[in-house]
Amino acid sequence: MFRSDAIGARGQSSMSDNRGASIDFYFDGRVVTGRSGQSVAVALWDAGIRVLRRSPVDGAPRAMFCAIGICQECVVTGMRVLSAPELSTGLGR
Repeated sequence: MFRSDAIGARGQSSMSDNRGASIDFYFDGRVVTGRSGQSVAVALWDAGIRVLRRSPVDGAPRAMFCAIGICQECVVTGMRVLSAPELSTGLGR
């Protein structure tokens, strides 16, 4: 899937069609609802969260890049994702 295929014309992710069970998780103190089997990045995108981190070099906002969890932008720190094992951080699940 090409990046342009993953993000629709209205900014909605076409990858959000996964009909798995709803899962609530926290991102920067905010409750976000994802679906079982959906990546964390896509759940955040669907919730309107576009900035996932800041560049350590200049502080510029960084967002989802490849949308499948194999590029340098999939940065998960700590053990936080282990509390929601039904959510995938990408291909390396």
